[in-house]
Amino acid sequence: MTLPPDQRVEGGDQAGEAGPVAPIEYIDQDVDQEVVWFGEVAPDYRPPPPRSSLGVIAAKVLAAVVLIGLAALAITWAAPRLADLAAADPAANLVAAGQPVEFTVPDGATARSIGSLLEEAGLVVDGGSFERFVSVGGVADELKAGDYNLVGGMSTESIANIIVAGPPAVDVFRLTVIEGLRIEEMLESLASQTDHSADDFAAPLLDGSVTSPFLPAELPEGTPPIVAWEGLLFPATYEFEVDATPAMIVQRLNEEMISRMRAIDWSGLEARGFTPYQGLIIASLIEKEARLDDDRALISSVIANRLDAGMLLQIDATVIYALGENPGRVLLEDLEIVSPWNTYRYQGLPPTPIGGVRAASLEAAANPEQTDFFYYVLVDLDGRHGFSTTLEEHQAKVAQARADGVLP
Repeated sequence: MTLPPDQRVEGGDQAGEAGPVAPIEYIDQDVDQEVVWFGEVAPDYRPPPPRSSLGVIAAKVLAAVVLIGLAALAITWAAPRLADLAAADPAANLVAAGQPVEFTVPDGATARSIGSLLEEAGLVVDGGSFERFVSVGGVADELKAGDYNLVGGMSTESIANIIVAGPPAVDVFRLTVIEGLRIEEMLESLASQTDHSADDFAAPLLDGSVTSPFLPAELPEGTPPIVAWEGLLFPATYEFEVDATPAMIVQRLNEEMISRMRAIDWSGLEARGFTPYQGLIIASLIEKEARLDDDRALISSVIANRLDAGMLLQIDATVIYALGENPGRVLLEDLEIVSPWNTYRYQGLPPTPIGGVRAASLEAAANPEQTDFFYYVLVDLDGRHGFSTTLEEHQAKVAQARADGVLP
């Protein structure tokens, strides 16, 4: 089978197509539509006697006046409410990823009320989803009152785990680092949750006070030295004593990543000629691409198959990393950026990870599903991807996703 060497992994514009590659926007809302059917005329219905022409005309005029008045009243009442509904985006009020939020669980608060407070604070899209999560997990009665330091972008599971554990003791504090952040964003997140600056956290990483066996031997020319630490600090929630220094904090995150990396069986990846560090790079691509855990090993299989076949990976997330910021809309001209992280332009893996990863992505990188897939595309607003072996199958899924309103 001849494999097209320049087709995209993600859904969107294929090679040869023109136009920008638009990001996917998710809509997380349920719309209930009620259809009202009017009943038929009863069998014993008897029409009233005919009215005079003048009476009919008068009745029609009066009815028209009443209807116009009711319509005007309805518009006056409904307009602001319709405007509110139109402006209501479930994700619009979420706080930015990594932004700290002081959150309080009042005494006697129920799972439902806590969910509502989390939604008001911009920490979850839907408070009801939090209530359902803790109820199904059997921990709804274990949520503890107190003051918490949370951050934007945390998963419902992470928030629930923290509130079940209870607030930290007086002499300790908690820091949360979410998955997917670049190293600079991660250090900024740590700074925003403490009295230290991002430079304070970067210093021990750059002066050799903190080191890792997974640090790359070299970086592409002109790359800021801090990029060597990309992906090497494990994102999670940590407890520290109040007098912990920046060096102690980043050392803890570094040690956690070393432990997680060593707990993975990389033998299958190494048999294919890749190192554990390259496995971490693959994990960072999976982290950025996968929305659902069930897709991680499948996306890993696509990456593995394309690498083994000598195909360009063509993953948009690497382009965004190369640009240095998320433009919100990846254009065709962006795909030509000269950067070793641009997998549309350069074959193989990028030189470093492109963000922090969770344990599930590490596992998926080390253990890809055995498939013949070379393509995937988002096919459902819940984050599920569809996978294909041939370009024709992939293009059919892309067309269906666009028809279903999943892709623009």
